[in-house]
Amino acid sequence: MVKIRLSRTGKKNAPAYRIVVADARTKRDGRIIEKLGFYDPKTKPATIKIDRKRLDYWLSQGAQMTDAIKQLTKKE
Repeated sequence: MVKIRLSRTGKKNAPAYRIVVADARTKRDGRIIEKLGFYDPKTKPATIKIDRKRLDYWLSQGAQMTDAIKQLTKKE
């Protein structure tokens, strides 16, 4: 199964996240299929950038969003 989820980047105590498409069996920060955007919770307000066309494409192909991504897409 393919999932749309967050992959952590950034420094210690200063996380930033990539929004990625990855196989559900891979590690959180492991091999990805495609990068869809990013999320930076440290900025005020938090920065969220998602490529909506590609997100819709992957959803049409059967990819599932994690709960965190569902919440972020509502905020954007």
